[in-house]
Amino acid sequence: MSLTPTHSRNRPVVVIDYNGGNLASAAQTARRAVADLGLEQDVVISADPEVVRAADRIILPGQGAFAHCAEGLGSGLRLALEEATSAGTPFLGICVGMQLMAHWGLEHGRTAGLGWIKGEIAPMEEAAAQGLRLPHMGWNELDFVPGAHPLTEGLKPGCHGYFVHSYALRAGDPADLVASAVYGGNVPAIVARRNRCGTQFHVEKSQRVGLRIMANFLRWQP
Repeated sequence: MSLTPTHSRNRPVVVIDYNGGNLASAAQTARRAVADLGLEQDVVISADPEVVRAADRIILPGQGAFAHCAEGLGSGLRLALEEATSAGTPFLGICVGMQLMAHWGLEHGRTAGLGWIKGEIAPMEEAAAQGLRLPHMGWNELDFVPGAHPLTEGLKPGCHGYFVHSYALRAGDPADLVASAVYGGNVPAIVARRNRCGTQFHVEKSQRVGLRIMANFLRWQP
């Protein structure tokens, strides 16, 4: 995997509109990263499965409950996501967008996710048992091995992401874990499997760190 960009202006970066929240903020962060990198590329917000299929890369933001966001995708966007990413289109899920990569979520009942990574999205029981406030809201340090994945290029362990969540990935595959945080116990913060990656924290709210991760995603060649 590398960070050598091979973009086409005719293939935009697509932020998926599925009633998942934070669309404008995620798109604005992507546009700023595009400008900073000097790329000639459009960033569009769309709910059209055909636009998703034609994307150069795909961003799935998310804010709210897993079940609601999963329902918002519907069968058309699910199929478009599966086809595009199976063909190699890079994908970035943010917060609930990352959680939807898992097999299922337990928020408001058991709801099927996209099934791209092992594990389930479950209540943060360790944090609750220690009397920590939920949702986990605010800045938290990221722990990762420098150079282990292109998404963290240019960042140092101990940098901060901005989290807002009460559920987290449980029983995932350690091979998919790029970075973690600690809140009661270890919380998967960045996951990646082949061309599909996600962040539990909000990239669009994480200032310099978030902008760097977005730029790394835009240059990422899985």
